[in-house]
This record gives sequence, C-alpha cells and structure tokens, in this order.
Amino acid sequence: MRPTLRLMMSHPAHFISLGFGSGLSPWAPGTMGSLLAWLLYPLIRTPVSEFVFLALLASFFVAGVLAAERTGKALGVSDHGGIVWDEMVAVWLVLLFTPATLLWQAVAVALFRFFDIVKPPPVRWADRSFKGGFGVMLDDLLAAGYTLLALAILVTLIGA
Repeated sequence: MRPTLRLMMSHPAHFISLGFGSGLSPWAPGTMGSLLAWLLYPLIRTPVSEFVFLALLASFFVAGVLAAERTGKALGVSDHGGIVWDEMVAVWLVLLFTPATLLWQAVAVALFRFFDIVKPPPVRWADRSFKGGFGVMLDDLLAAGYTLLALAILVTLIGA
C-alpha cells in the first residue's frame, strides 16, 4: 500500500511519520525527508540552546517510535519507505554537530543518505533485528553515528 494524502491527514502520527508529506514523494522519499529536515533545521535549531535541542531530538525520537509504529501498522509494512521521520530526526542530529556552512551541511546530508542506504554493520543488523517503530528509528540513529564519524575525519583532514 502506498501512503496517500488521505492517510497522512487521518491521524497526527501519520502526518509526523510521513514527514509532513515529504514521505509521499514517489521518488526517493527518504531523500525528500532528509532534504526537508535540512530546510527546517534553522527554524527549529536557532531559538534554543544545544541542551534544549538535544532534549527536543530525544522527544522527537520517542514520538517517532510511536508514530512509525502506528503508520507501519496502517500501511501493513513495519518500515515503509514513506515513513521518513527517522531520516528527519537523524539529519537534525547530524546537522547539530556539522560546521555551519552550506557546503559542510550538504556533505553531511549526502553522507547520511549514503550510510542510510548502504547500511554498514551494525546499521544493517539493527535494521534486520529490530522491528516496529523502534527499529525504524534505531537504524537511522546508527547511520547518523557513521555520518558524524566520517564528518569528524573530514573536518580534521580538510578543516572547517
């Protein structure tokens, strides 16, 4: 079943998990969700401290577990491609630790998409081992970890 506008608007959990509509994209919904997260990042990051932002991301993670669980059941697929809140939360986490230039942010989002798609160990293991909303959110959090490691190496080698 492909997610629809009607499904998205039928419950707040679907609106969240489908990334405010970005997950409805017929082409690369995960990438669309990641790009929307990048676009929204300055709006949600600017008004709060790092500590408050991390607390907000933790609450977004928990909300994502619940929303993805509900949407996955409605779609009949636990980790449906249209569920992109996991990408969005992971991108926001990555951007928090990324040098604040458009070039570095573009590199960060591209690296995240790479690790999310390729799923190196233990990302692939988590993707296969954990189901439901928690599994949906966990593998992207691990892909964000790879992204942050790669970014740290690049910033050290190239400089920010």
